[in-house]
Amino acid sequence: MSAAEPRPVQARRPHRSGSDLALSIWGVLVLLFLFAPIIVIFVHSFNDGRLLVSFDSFGFNAFRAIVDSPVVQDAVRVSVITAAISAIIATSLGTLAGIAMARHPGRWTWWFLGLLLLVSVTPEIVDAIALLPWFVFLGQDAGMPLFDNGYVRLSIGSSLFAMAIVSYIVRARLIGQEGNLEEASGDLYATPFTTFRRVTLKRAMPAVLAGFLLAFTLSLDNTIIAAFVQVSGTTPWPVYVLSAVRSGLRPEIAAVSTIMLVLTLIALAIVAMVLRRAGDSATQIARTMTGG
Repeated sequence: MSAAEPRPVQARRPHRSGSDLALSIWGVLVLLFLFAPIIVIFVHSFNDGRLLVSFDSFGFNAFRAIVDSPVVQDAVRVSVITAAISAIIATSLGTLAGIAMARHPGRWTWWFLGLLLLVSVTPEIVDAIALLPWFVFLGQDAGMPLFDNGYVRLSIGSSLFAMAIVSYIVRARLIGQEGNLEEASGDLYATPFTTFRRVTLKRAMPAVLAGFLLAFTLSLDNTIIAAFVQVSGTTPWPVYVLSAVRSGLRPEIAAVSTIMLVLTLIALAIVAMVLRRAGDSATQIARTMTGG
């Protein structure tokens, strides 16, 4: 190398200040605080002991007990069935509401958003206390035995909050998209229903699927409303866990909780993947999933 040639400059790593290091450590501690209980449940799902709080040895007896326990199977089946029905109800109504708010805005939109916000922030105990006498009135006083069915009660009760979430997500998906395709479809003499089915609904489909999966996961752990509106023979999993606390938690409860956690993570991953394939960025995915 001749003296005239410049020497290559070595890239220096940026120096991290003490405040940056402290914030990083604080972020790790916050994550540990949030996820430590979940990690404990996951570990104790492989406990072969008789009680959840006492870890005896590593094994899979807790997962085998799920297969051998009809009570646990019934509770999980009730939760899954009602969550699926609730997700269908919430997605159907929430999708129509979200499309209406995005494509036909007006003064009514802000009133309707206020009602959805009221549904979202109302304590579940208030909803539960209101739903119980309402179902009793419809089922017994009004002579509609359909509302005495436990699956119907649980599905309707779980769909209230989920419907608001689906409305937010669908509206957030369409609010940033122009309505020129719908106008072009109308100019080509397509009927309003055809335009809705082939254009609007197709553009909103990633958000609809995301709303369905989120509504399903939210309905799985609807504990307070389920505890009030359930009837004998249709005890969902969260209510079963609450009743099991009185006699001592067993490891199979942690095992089922682990399975449900995995299902929830899979559902969220599918939501993110669908939105990603639709061309959304990470920021847009987060905005859609939160209804922002």
